[in-house]
Amino acid sequence: MRNKIKDYSQLAKLRLSSTVVFSALVGYLLAADEIDFKILLMLLIGGFMVVASSNGFNQVYERNTDKLMDRTKERPMPAGRMATSEGLLFSSILGLIGMIILYYINVKSAMFGAAALILYAAVYTPLKTVSPIAVFVGAFPGAIPFMLGWVAATDHFGIEAGTLFAIQFLWQFPHFWAIAWLLDEDYKKAGIRMLPSGLKDKRSAFQAMLYTIWLIPVSILPFAFPYFGIESKLILSPIGAVLILLMGIFLYKKSALLLKNCDQNSAKKLMFGSLIYLPVVQIIYVLDKYLLQ
Repeated sequence: MRNKIKDYSQLAKLRLSSTVVFSALVGYLLAADEIDFKILLMLLIGGFMVVASSNGFNQVYERNTDKLMDRTKERPMPAGRMATSEGLLFSSILGLIGMIILYYINVKSAMFGAAALILYAAVYTPLKTVSPIAVFVGAFPGAIPFMLGWVAATDHFGIEAGTLFAIQFLWQFPHFWAIAWLLDEDYKKAGIRMLPSGLKDKRSAFQAMLYTIWLIPVSILPFAFPYFGIESKLILSPIGAVLILLMGIFLYKKSALLLKNCDQNSAKKLMFGSLIYLPVVQIIYVLDKYLLQ
């Protein structure tokens, strides 16, 4: 039983799913005037199930290519511990229950959840062996959770939800390209193409830095809304804006280092830098709302 639970946890990518759901939690806290713990619990459970379902479908589809890579060959299906039908059934049940839970929050939440699942499992996953554009496509479902929290709290998609979406959308490029740089040799064994130029070169590193540069102004966009006459519930104080700007400079330096050196060590620093950047920025947003406004 312990081994079976471990296999299901691997299929759902438990740690990754929990991290993604954290974005939905932050989005909800930023949007809610009063916290409805029933809605919040439904968001966390439903969102987790949809993300876990997407990860499961991804592994069902990639079960043969996973056998070729060192980091994935011990997953349940390529290792022969789980039948494809079992993985498919598990993922389908998770996805269906998750969608039902999100539907009970509001219809928009269910629609965005469904869009994330379909784009990730049916579009991004097959594209990974076709073209590096898969990263661009995969950034759409990957950016939905931050926005989903806002939509769950407000039943509304506007400039606030769009801004949260844009932050997580742009963040994914330096994050995933750093990972792709580190795992390039392993990916090539399975014919997976993730780096924008297809190589660990300055063109790929420049793309990672370029998206980091775009991320910096987008992350502090709510601070500028009042100056452009834009009415928004998503507000950022001067202190919050400065802290987020400093985080942007921190991430930019990591991406510039990769462009300068084009080596594994710099890619690792960018990857860890991106892992620090997003949750810290999200926490700054929450603290800014509840303590500084």
